[in-house]
Amino acid sequence: MKKFITLMAIMLAAATAGNLYAQNTDKDNRASRKEQRDAERARQKAMEETENARAYENAVAALKDKQFVLEADQVTFKRGRSAYVTSNTNFVLVNGERGSVQVAFNTAFAGPNGIGGVTVDGNVSGLTMKTSKKGNVTCNFSVQGVGISAQVFLTLNRGGNEASVTISPNFSSNTLTLRGNLVPLEESGVFKGRSL
Repeated sequence: MKKFITLMAIMLAAATAGNLYAQNTDKDNRASRKEQRDAERARQKAMEETENARAYENAVAALKDKQFVLEADQVTFKRGRSAYVTSNTNFVLVNGERGSVQVAFNTAFAGPNGIGGVTVDGNVSGLTMKTSKKGNVTCNFSVQGVGISAQVFLTLNRGGNEASVTISPNFSSNTLTLRGNLVPLEESGVFKGRSL
């Protein structure tokens, strides 16, 4: 009987030790997985910040070179109503001393430009650019077309290439604001309709 009790005590101790070992191993594995997830999140965040910083630098360089396109994916109208639009047909483009402003909405009506909106080509004049202490960039210029001209006010916030452009036509008060990504001209894939 003593042998049986001793044998049972040894088996119970071994089972308890094995269970404690398994619990500790489980805790270690969970801690290790959490550390791996945290490290992966930190790595992804660092990559995203690096990519955003590179996009910001490219956008600022394109502004300075007067070779840029704001590809808009959202339009806000005068009274605050907004709509999501296609970025390759809604844009503000500057190529040196020439510029284009195009809006095109997904409607059955072809519009003057043939793709549902208006395209203005013209000369760019009075381009000024300022950078704030925080790194936000503002750029103002005029686009003088054949039958139309507009003032353009661009804002690029530090930390990426997301920008907004407010377009104020000189012939009416139908101000539009376009929001999207500002990219160098050579990286743009916009489609231009017929201009006025």
